[in-house]
Amino acid sequence: MRFLTFLLTLLLLNAVVAQEPIRGFSEEAATVQRALEAGYDSALSAEEMDGWMQRLSARPHHAGSVATEEHAEFLSELMESWGYDVTVEEYDILLPTPKIRELELTAPTTFTATLTEMPVDGDPSTLQYDDLLAPYNAFSIDGEVEGELVFVNYGVPADYDMLERYGIDVAGKIVIVKYGQSWRGIKPKLAAENGAIGTIIYSDPADDGYAAGDVYPDGAFKNETAVQRGSVMDMPLYPGDILTPGVGATGNVDRLEIQDAPTLTKIPVLPISYRDALPLLSAIGGTVVPEEWRGALPITYHLGPGPARARLKLEFNWDRITIYDVIARLEGSDYPDEWVIRGNHYDAWNHGAADPISGLVAMLAEAKSVAALANAGQRPARTIVYAAWDSEEQGLIGSTEWVEHHAAELDRHAVAYINTDGNARGFINIAGSHTLERFFNQIARDVVDPQTGVSLADRRRARMLVSGDETQRQEVAERDDLRIAALGSGSDYSPFLQHLGIASVHLSFSGEGPGGSYHTLYDTYEHYTSFRDPGLVYSDALARVAGRATLRLANARILPFEFTGFTDTIELYLSELEELADEMRTETARVNALIDDGIYDIALDPTKPLGPPKAESPVPYFNFAPLSNSLQLLQNAAASFEHALANGDVRENELAELNAFLYSSERLLTREAGLEGRPWYRHHIYAPGFYTGYGVKTIPGVRESIEQRSFDAVDSQIELAASVLGDMAERIEMAAGYLDP
Repeated sequence: MRFLTFLLTLLLLNAVVAQEPIRGFSEEAATVQRALEAGYDSALSAEEMDGWMQRLSARPHHAGSVATEEHAEFLSELMESWGYDVTVEEYDILLPTPKIRELELTAPTTFTATLTEMPVDGDPSTLQYDDLLAPYNAFSIDGEVEGELVFVNYGVPADYDMLERYGIDVAGKIVIVKYGQSWRGIKPKLAAENGAIGTIIYSDPADDGYAAGDVYPDGAFKNETAVQRGSVMDMPLYPGDILTPGVGATGNVDRLEIQDAPTLTKIPVLPISYRDALPLLSAIGGTVVPEEWRGALPITYHLGPGPARARLKLEFNWDRITIYDVIARLEGSDYPDEWVIRGNHYDAWNHGAADPISGLVAMLAEAKSVAALANAGQRPARTIVYAAWDSEEQGLIGSTEWVEHHAAELDRHAVAYINTDGNARGFINIAGSHTLERFFNQIARDVVDPQTGVSLADRRRARMLVSGDETQRQEVAERDDLRIAALGSGSDYSPFLQHLGIASVHLSFSGEGPGGSYHTLYDTYEHYTSFRDPGLVYSDALARVAGRATLRLANARILPFEFTGFTDTIELYLSELEELADEMRTETARVNALIDDGIYDIALDPTKPLGPPKAESPVPYFNFAPLSNSLQLLQNAAASFEHALANGDVRENELAELNAFLYSSERLLTREAGLEGRPWYRHHIYAPGFYTGYGVKTIPGVRESIEQRSFDAVDSQIELAASVLGDMAERIEMAAGYLDP
């Protein structure tokens, strides 16, 4: 521990070191760029961001509301006043809103859920009920069901495996599950697959309530009436308008019939508060839940089924509405056909101060400062496109429809996409395409953390040394760059990266600004500025990071894609696949042997009739050689490119062609046919998991074939993943050929 403390002290005492060269810039050009960035920083104003947040979060503004249309007009006029060429693109989408929401306990006692969030003292925003969107889960089906209740913990696959060992079948039952451990849409999906007729989701105070800290308004965490809204669209199949998969939802496209849309839930689902959940959970009998399933409500948690019975009735307004994407364009001076795209959504479940306005105001500050530079004669070399997306909350709809509508243009012109969303104070989070890992590490080393005075990178490293696992501490010691995370889904980068193969990054700060308000009535200006980021200090920091990224991508002579970090990460993913197969093989053999011998590796309690694990077919040995061979090609190509870049230069008449080779390299990681069973997702290195939703699966075709025990598909998926990596290696070698010594 003393050693870690010593290392932390060294990092915190280490002021920003001599600035390294900026990738993609000559030494002289880097000096000019840093001076430009200093001017950019000087124009940022946290006070101005605070004013925008107050205005934009003053009223509920969900997709389809009057306030959202007014916001689109305000954002459009604001960007035009700064000098942008602005268009507001309209899409005609299906959006259900709640019409009837009823939940009651019918046995052994009766209780009617209030399904209402209450105003709190000191937050006038919570008193505004005009246009307030009641708690519901978008894209649940209509339905009225009644049945016994079963408690299913977080409702993830392992929980259903555990119920099976207890001999509990949810078929014909209503399940009640906790928010957490997976995206909310996975919970009704799995419940339906297991035969349940309805799903109730609540936030347990152990995870996000009084057990975590003081509740709102005294603290940040969920009070007893808070409810997390959210979409339960089956986004692992495809996001966007459910009636127009793969094409922009303009007025003249063919649409599915509502009943034929595959991304609707199969059973009705409703979110509730832990105040409404308590009587339901109290009435459930049967076996006491496993220790790790217990929450913080003042009851003994039981599995059921029954004697508790519930009736759930839901009916929605299935309306077609117009949504509005605000697209602001600043044409580049030298390379106008190469586009750097920067986006953040502006719709919210209600007031949305944290999600998404805290990210949006950073983007507005960035756009204003970039425009001021351009108006002063420092126009970016490439075209910059700022996008404010509508209807993100219901399923990434605004961004997906725009990407699908403009797919051919984006394939030709898009250099990269930079996304932000909600933000808070704390540590920098960078996730995205690993070909941009070095690029964003340089930015993290250049931007100073407003709280500690050290670089964002050093602060992140210090946290990993003190709080990280052994692997993270080893990487801090051995890698010059922090490894960025991979992207699954959950925000507007998804259509860019996973549908079109446009290199993308998602940026945020978090770790010290507690949540609690997420998708509730209480995501207000008052909550955000009291607990998440007082003074919007980290919205300002976000603008500094994202602004540098936008400007450097726009101005770099040679685009700053780098492939050694990507290759190192692919090597990690390959080792993870091999370890996954080995661990599954060992565990399957162990469990099957215990079952054969009649011995179970558990302590059986007669009062808890826990059965043995399910016997599984043996896990075969897979031939990972094609992936290993492609990895070797990648390693050689990445080294060749770095050597050529360090020792050569590109002829001016071939510069545009080289840059096109670089920014289109991510496209080679996609295939037109997409992933097996979900063709909208075309990227074969990053995808949201079929049973995780937001959580990423890397090399997903191979990984999920192994995890889901589809062993016959593994070899073909290995060959497919190896082919996309081989194509990438070939492209990198070709790019190196443009750099003459």
